[in-house]
Amino acid sequence: MMLLDEMLSLNLLTADQHHEIGAWVRQARTPERILQMPPHLWKALEQASVLLDFDNPAGPLH
Repeated sequence: MMLLDEMLSLNLLTADQHHEIGAWVRQARTPERILQMPPHLWKALEQASVLLDFDNPAGPLH
């Protein structure tokens, strides 16, 4: 959830996206269930990850 909070604070997610993704993750009891997140939420999370340079630990925000 810290990563979602960081994405929100950097305006990479809207408040609604942050709430919806957080709610989905909280109610999902298994990784398989998390993977069933609706496509529009995955797309928002993927775009925020790219902007955050999540895949590169030495990215511009670190």
